[in-house]
Parts: sequence; structure tokens; C-alpha cells
Amino acid sequence: MDTRVEELARCQNLDDSALLKLMGTDQYDAQLFAAADAVRRRVYGRDVYLRGLIEVSNICRNNCHYCGIRRGNRLVKRYRLNYEDILACCTTGYALNFRTVVLQGGEDLIHTDEWLCALIGEIKKRYLDCAITLSLGERPAASYQALFEAGADRYLLRHETADAGHYGRLHPEGMRLEERMRHLWELKAIGYQVGSGFMVGSPYQRPEHLLADLRFLQELQPAMIGIGPFISHRDTPFKHFANGALDLTLRLIAILRLLFPYALIPATTALSTIAPQGREMGLAAGANVVMPNLSPLAVRKLYTLYDNKICTGEEAAEGVRLLQRQIEAAGYRIAVHRGDAPLLPERQGEIYKITK
Repeated sequence: MDTRVEELARCQNLDDSALLKLMGTDQYDAQLFAAADAVRRRVYGRDVYLRGLIEVSNICRNNCHYCGIRRGNRLVKRYRLNYEDILACCTTGYALNFRTVVLQGGEDLIHTDEWLCALIGEIKKRYLDCAITLSLGERPAASYQALFEAGADRYLLRHETADAGHYGRLHPEGMRLEERMRHLWELKAIGYQVGSGFMVGSPYQRPEHLLADLRFLQELQPAMIGIGPFISHRDTPFKHFANGALDLTLRLIAILRLLFPYALIPATTALSTIAPQGREMGLAAGANVVMPNLSPLAVRKLYTLYDNKICTGEEAAEGVRLLQRQIEAAGYRIAVHRGDAPLLPERQGEIYKITK
């Protein structure tokens, strides 16, 4: 198996049984993480990219069983940021050297195309060298097109699980995996840098589900891949389920880096929530993006997708100097630019042709 890990780093062609074996044991972790870090350094060097996260609304029409801002949770204090609030967050982020802002929220129907296009246009007008990432859930194809033409560069839409039966157990009736995948393909066809991803350790998940996730992503070839451990929320139907495991999440980050050398892969806040050094461990396993919180202090604790979410300290935008020191101590550096994937996703797998 040791030689197969090296083979994976060269040509990304492990079969299903080898991938399942790699996911299921810590025997090869040191070699796996070293191989993943070597690949990310060949493509990105030591650079780590900042994404300023602005949580625009915790109002959502959906009722996903795992999510703390689900429609059916009556205990959440709801909020929406207005136009001026969001622009103020962008101003703060730009001064702190953020060159990407991520507008994230529940599927809040008040966010019309007209409102979002005006906002995107104003951000682009003020900050020409910045990228705009949207993470606003499923919208009509015409909406995606309008937002792209207004200046949005990227769209994050995690598929959460690539197994239809498992998807049905995580979501209410009426939400279908087929529909989620259709949206991802629409986004890609329009021209977005598309991001997808999945939860690790979600309720009812089996190793075969994770394998299906990897294979779906190989088909989609996204520019960004975000994964993180499932963390339960006390006011959801899944409140009694155990959280996802740190070791498996790190193992999958490394596997993703080897399978997708050019992808942008975040070390998520969820990693730091389940382990104090989770973010640094994610970077060492092949991640190259961090997403500090730019949202106004008054609302950060209201965007509770899961319990015990970290939104202060180095996880917050105002803690960027502390974050920078920690990233440098881990052997990396913050890069002050947009941080686009350097090559088209179709060229994933050519790393050794280019760099050797």
C-alpha cells in the first residue's frame, strides 16, 4: 500500500478498494499528509489564501435535518444584513488585505436578483482587484446567470453527499440530490469557478458514501472543494448524533489534494471547532484556504449552523495578525491576492507533467 500512496500522488488513479483502505486506517497518514503537502507546494508554494466570510442572513426556506438555521428551528434569532452593513464589511476586509469576499447565507427569498446584482456591482466598482464568491443555495439558472454577469466570480454549493439514499436521510422530503447536482452543472456551464464538497461523519454515512463523493467530484472537477466534520446542533433532529472525526477529515483533505492538485481547499472553521489546532492540521494535510469571519460582531453567534462555532480570535477578521503568525509558524504564508486556481479544472492531474 505504501507504493500506492506514492502512485496516487503521481497519477491519481487508485481504484475503489485502495481508496477505501486508505480512508479506513491511520497506518499511512504520515506518508499521505507528506505527499499531499508536497503536491500543494508544487502548485501553490507556501501560499494560503484569505476569504472574508460575510454571513448575510440566517433566514432559510429549507429544513435540512443537520442545520441550526433550518426553517423549523424556532429558537434562532433571525437577522438580515442590509446593503450598508455588507459594504462596511467589505471595506474592513479590504483594509485587512482580503481580496476575496464570500457572501454566504441561508436561502432567503428576500435576496432578489435585482438586490444582489446591485450589491455585487457596487463591490466590484469599489474593489476592482477583489473576487466575489456567493454561497446562497439553490437558485434558478437565470438567477445564476444574472449574478455572474453582475460580477460574481465563484459559487459555493456543497452537494453534502453523492448518494441519493443518504441525501434523502439528511434532507426533508422535496429536496433531491439530482436537483442539487443539476444546479452544480448549471453553475459550471455559466462560467463560475464552482465549489462543492461534503460533510465527513454525517449521520448514517458509510465509507461507500465517501467514495461516491470522491468519484462525483472527479466527474464535476470543481475549482474549490470544501469539506468539514459534521458537528451536531442542539436544536435539530440530529442533536444526538456524534460529531465527525478529525482524523478522517484530515485524511480526506489529503486525498482530495492528491486527486485535485489545483483545487482551492479550505481548512474550515469546523476543523478548529473540534480541535484547537485543527486549521493548522488541515493546512499540513493539503488545504490552502482559510475563511476568517468578516460579519458584524452582533450577528456572528446567530449564524449557528452547528454548536460551539468559533467566530472570534484567529477565526475572526480582526484577528488576522494572530492568524498570520500561526500560519507562518506552521510553515506557510498569507498571500494578498484573489487566489484563483492557477489552471483550468480540466488540467487536474497534469501536475507532474508541468513541474517535473
